[in-house]
Amino acid sequence: MKVGIPKEIYPHERRVAATPDTVQKMKKLGYDVVVESGAGDASNFADGAYVEAGATIAPDAAALWGQADLVLKVRPPVGNEADLLKEGATLIGFIWPAQNKDLVTRLAARKATVLAMDAVPRITRAQRMDALSAMANIAGYRAVIEAANSFGRFFGGQVTAAGRMKPAQVLVLGAGVAGLAAVAAARALGAQVRAFDTRPAAREQVESLGGTFIPFEFQGESGEGAGGYAKEMSDAYLAAEQALIAQHAKQSDIVISTALIPGKPAPQLITSGAVVAMPHGSVIVDMAAEQGGNCALTERDRVVEKFGVTIIGLTDLPSRMAHQSSELYAATVFNLLKEMTPPEKGFTLNVDDEIQRGVLVLKDGELMWPPPKPPAPRAGGPTAPPKPEPRPAHGAPAPAKSSLGARLALAALAVVFAAAGIFGPPEFVQHLTVFLLACVVGWHVIWNVTPALHTPLMSVTNAISGIILIGGMVVLLASGVRAFESGGAGALVLGGVAILVASINVAGGFLVTQRMLRMFRK
Repeated sequence: MKVGIPKEIYPHERRVAATPDTVQKMKKLGYDVVVESGAGDASNFADGAYVEAGATIAPDAAALWGQADLVLKVRPPVGNEADLLKEGATLIGFIWPAQNKDLVTRLAARKATVLAMDAVPRITRAQRMDALSAMANIAGYRAVIEAANSFGRFFGGQVTAAGRMKPAQVLVLGAGVAGLAAVAAARALGAQVRAFDTRPAAREQVESLGGTFIPFEFQGESGEGAGGYAKEMSDAYLAAEQALIAQHAKQSDIVISTALIPGKPAPQLITSGAVVAMPHGSVIVDMAAEQGGNCALTERDRVVEKFGVTIIGLTDLPSRMAHQSSELYAATVFNLLKEMTPPEKGFTLNVDDEIQRGVLVLKDGELMWPPPKPPAPRAGGPTAPPKPEPRPAHGAPAPAKSSLGARLALAALAVVFAAAGIFGPPEFVQHLTVFLLACVVGWHVIWNVTPALHTPLMSVTNAISGIILIGGMVVLLASGVRAFESGGAGALVLGGVAILVASINVAGGFLVTQRMLRMFRK
């Protein structure tokens, strides 16, 4: 099966859907890879690197699309690319089926199978295929770099002989993947960062990165939507939201807006009045410009100045870091491809798999999008009746709760201890008593600590240390005075060392456990 990697022709797009590294991996899966000449030039991947990885080079787009059974792309097909796709071939890339219905119709006419990287379900098993999050992470970081370039001042505060400079005030609207990346980048540059999001659950994530979360409540409405995204809100909610944002925007030097709702135009959060109220020299980076923008004055793919405020409406932020963006995007595409390539079976589409069904837009020209919603989880209780315990066959004796072997072993051990106590020398009886006392007391004292304060590994190691600790204490109490009277302090010294070392181990075990538990506390 031939995999084709065309050159992206979308304006300002520099990424490529496969790198030499992923080409090597696809070859190991059994695919033949064809790369259009110059496809990776803008991302600093030369044709020679693809050839060394095992790919062949197609001279132009028509030659590549005509022979590829599976085409990997970044942007949706534009121009005549949909018509170049071989009939019955498979296409993987960003499709945005809700916004590109005409494109889906054209691909359906080609009897194509189309998989949308923008529709990867947000479940744990699909994280390594989540191209949206990978690109949003880069876009959020790049937005801060673009803002710093236009801002023209320090982000971090400084105290110099010439005077004191205050840190930049950064406001981030939307605390999704892109927003959190922007918070982290701005904080790393020394700015004071505040973040706003309609989802209350984002508060902990913002604060963990050093930002200040701006809370907002409105008549019991919440912006928490399905899959971790925000949802569309009422007009009254939006008006109150705009007023709050305007109040904080006029105190900010930089505003980075990332608010998007899948399949919907970007909500307008920054009104023209809010822009007028901002200080001269401020910067707005509107990362939602491709879907209409969060700012009323944003102009797509342009950097403009309105009322003394620079408004950046660029839509190619990931492409401005094309090499790294291509590496991450190509890795997510390969992970999806690997999911659909079981060993010794080749490319196989499994519509019963949650991930593959989620990304499937067309199957042999038949519309499969949107996927059916998964069934709602049960409110509680067991999912199936408990299985009855197996009963012994008729006439067979029931198994004893305690095996005969274990009873015999305990009886033999008791006989041995009794014989040692009757016939053994006094010194041996004394040491045996210390050992048994240490085992019983030390083990139970440490073992019976509340499980919430322990990890299983620490509970076992501390129990063993407790045996040593109790043993050392008994040695000191019983043998210390006698050791000094006889002129030898060996037992006393060894007992003291045992207590010291065991105490350090027990205390350290609790400290390490507490540190681990604090990682899971709010």
